[in-house]
Amino acid sequence: MLNPVMNNTKWNELRLAMYALKPAPKWSTLSTDGHEYGPDGEWFYHFRNGGYEDIAHVDIHTETPAQRESVRVALQRIHVPGEETAKGFRVFGYIRDGEGVDYL
Repeated sequence: MLNPVMNNTKWNELRLAMYALKPAPKWSTLSTDGHEYGPDGEWFYHFRNGGYEDIAHVDIHTETPAQRESVRVALQRIHVPGEETAKGFRVFGYIRDGEGVDYL
């Protein structure tokens, strides 16, 4: 069973924080039904198209060490469930029963 760890308010905080970064990082999503979308670089309109209810996770792709640090600081400021990855960061929308999650 999937358990939500994000809500619309937190998704909007993430969207606006990433939109404010220059340059904004690219992102891709995995939906709860397994559909993959992205990568895309448009946070203001594209990220919120269709709502947030089915986002299993979003991967935030960083291209430089400076961009990675900017994204890290933004994610820590808004305190979202996720992890650092080889390509950037993953923010979880849902976790499975029995799984734990760290917060950035």
